[in-house]
Amino acid sequence: MKGLTGAYVPGGSPLHRLPAGVKLAGLAVCCTVLLLLRPPAALAAAAAVVVALYAVSGVGAAAAWAQVRPVRWFALALFGMQLVVADLSGAVSSTLRVVLAIALAGLVTLTTRTSDLMAFLERCLAPARFAGLDPFRLSLLLSLTLRSVPVVAELATRVREAQRARGVEWSPRAFAVPLVVGALRHADALGEALAARGLDD
Repeated sequence: MKGLTGAYVPGGSPLHRLPAGVKLAGLAVCCTVLLLLRPPAALAAAAAVVVALYAVSGVGAAAAWAQVRPVRWFALALFGMQLVVADLSGAVSSTLRVVLAIALAGLVTLTTRTSDLMAFLERCLAPARFAGLDPFRLSLLLSLTLRSVPVVAELATRVREAQRARGVEWSPRAFAVPLVVGALRHADALGEALAARGLDD
């Protein structure tokens, strides 16, 4: 299930030892701070902090790059659009905010076991029992949704690279069809893994 539901990198760093709830709360606070930061210089300082956090986590450069690599083209497109509607400073700031938020979210998944994340979400969703809902299944649904985002983003990157290799880079059909097929295959594989664990009902 590791390749389907998470990218946890085992380790003994201070970030690994923090409870899942603390890390998720910290992620929310950090993303709020990123929204409030305006000058590129302040965001550059925030980027240095994110780099330092990755260094402390000890997950490695390859794992760190894997968190932002799937969105590099989106970041480039966002920068171009912001450059049209705003100035250079605004374009840099907007792009940095998105990339840093994704990097921070990736750091949480890299240093948090899926089981710990699900346990925390299940505790938070405990009141859903009064509405006849199962907190465990809700937490599983939320966890799988979050974990599927980088999977689909990576799939989109591979499809785009295959398009470029075949010389059909600007064909929407050549991009959409393999992406949908790949996403469906991922969903099927995930469904089979859940069924094997008795979670298919």
